[in-house]
Amino acid sequence: MTAHERFEVAQGQTRLAGEHAGRGPALVFLHAGVADRRMWRAELAAFAPTHHALAYDRRGFGESHGVAESFSHVDDLRAVLDALGERQAVLVGCSQGGRVALDFTLAHPERVRGLVLVAPAVSGAAAPATPAPSVARLYASIEEAEARGEVERVNALEAHLWLDGPQGPEGRVGGAARALFLEMNGVALRAHSPGEERVPPSALPRLGELRVPTRVVCGDLDVPHLQERCALLARSIPGADLRMMSGCAHLPNLEQPRVFEILIRELLDRLDS
Repeated sequence: MTAHERFEVAQGQTRLAGEHAGRGPALVFLHAGVADRRMWRAELAAFAPTHHALAYDRRGFGESHGVAESFSHVDDLRAVLDALGERQAVLVGCSQGGRVALDFTLAHPERVRGLVLVAPAVSGAAAPATPAPSVARLYASIEEAEARGEVERVNALEAHLWLDGPQGPEGRVGGAARALFLEMNGVALRAHSPGEERVPPSALPRLGELRVPTRVVCGDLDVPHLQERCALLARSIPGADLRMMSGCAHLPNLEQPRVFEILIRELLDRLDS
């Protein structure tokens, strides 16, 4: 097994913590907003024999903390790539990590070889006016728990929404995956604000500008409007394809890591050919 090496990159008044392993073409994993780099443990191990696989914690997540300041996630990703000597990379981004991947690719197209977007957020995309009833109920419960300062309750509700999926029973996903989710999201919920993000330009009207091989991945138990967004992305990004993972919600790699690995390898094979 290839050993993982921890790294830190100074960016402004924050130190971005990450880990990497392996040698070869760079493959960067960008975590969801309810997780940190630990969600990619299986992927780092799987791809290190053939790639320079790396993941880092965004500001306010995992081990990346500093003084609150104005910042850009796009600039942070560029700083990580520069510090590790990588000119180009394939980006794999889940949820908010997918938003960062899209924004970075639009800002620096010459530095991205390919994209895997897992139920990504999209800069400029509005939330639905009327979410599905199951989603609306969980949103309301989360807001109530936040107002009462019940962090553990918020964490449990967000595990139901994002890990189990809103249309499934609470606790559908258990064991190590659930324990990891609660640990990662618990850190994020208790973290100090990293400061104000410099909001990037809307990506939604610029999806047609993307010119890199792109795969969109979504779980069929994910939030319905995110499934619709994934279908829109696959139609709007030239040459993109959509792969639905059966029996998974918003973090499909935690539920079916081997299937997820195959979906990435298929895209990598396209690049190599």
